[in-house]
This record gives sequence, structure tokens and C-alpha cells, in this order.
Amino acid sequence: MEPAHTHRIGFGNDVHRLAAGRKLVLGGVHVPFELGPVGHSDGDALAHAICDALLGAAALGDIGRHFPDTSPEWHNASSLMFLQRARELLAAAGYRIANVDSTISLERPKLAPYIPNMREKLAEALGIMPEQVSIKAKTGEGVDAVGKGEAIRADAVVLIEPLTTAAPPAWQERKQMRSV
Repeated sequence: MEPAHTHRIGFGNDVHRLAAGRKLVLGGVHVPFELGPVGHSDGDALAHAICDALLGAAALGDIGRHFPDTSPEWHNASSLMFLQRARELLAAAGYRIANVDSTISLERPKLAPYIPNMREKLAEALGIMPEQVSIKAKTGEGVDAVGKGEAIRADAVVLIEPLTTAAPPAWQERKQMRSV
């Protein structure tokens, strides 16, 4: 299928309440903390926001349409699987990912030490290079549920481009070089 436009932009966001006894996973990385997101899957708010942005950019619906929280198939599933599937759907629609820019809003813990690993995991799931993935971390400054430590929010913006105008996937060459 031929893409309708040269480049497309998508926006996604996700919010989860935090609760004791849940594992905090962001960008596919476990972040040690006493609270974690309440959700049907692993509750990875960052991956969910990126997935929604990708699907939206290609006008393919949203995360709930493709991975409904009513389906046992997605119970406790890794959200990296959602990103891999979104990438496949984009390719079938004639698009590839040019870049991802995202922000995580969480009062604590501090996320800076985990961001490089998150970029690697997300890039691998998306079939792009880590240099194409930006992750920023913010606090809620004591305002709203995020600022009070009761919730986590993630926002993402993506740029997708037609497969026909994109450069060859350098990430594949880079990955092959690493394994040599």
C-alpha cells in the first residue's frame, strides 16, 4: 500500500496509577522502586505512549484497538511486543520510523541512570538505532497525581516516513557488526 503523504507525525500519551506490589517497567527496563503501574499488561507507560503515537501517525487506530485490555492474550505482556507489532503494521502500511521523542513524568525515582538502556531496548523493538530515540524525564513538581507520586505519565511524538524514501536500515548493519 502506498503511503498518502511523505512524512507523518504522531502523538501519544499514557497515564497509570501507581500501586505497591507492581513492577515498574519503562521502555522495557525494570526500574527498582516500591511502586509500579496498575495495568493489564506490564503497564509500561513509555512504550504505550510511543505505540499510540506510531499507530496514530499512520492512522491505524490506537493501542486499545490492537491490544485491548479485555484480551487475556495481553495480560502481563511485555509492551515491547506492542512496539514490535506497531512497527510491523507501519511497514505493511508503507512506513518506517524516522525518530521518537518522549517524556516520562514521574515524581520518583530518578530515571537518568536507566535512560540509556531504555533507548537501546526501545530502538531494538522498533528496528531503529538508539540515536533515533530521545527520552527525557521530568517530575510533577508536586502538582497533580504525578507530582504527588500517585501516577506516572508518558508522552511521545514520532515522525514516520514512507519506506520508499527512507535510507537503508543502518541499525541492521550496526547490529551485525556488534555480533562479529
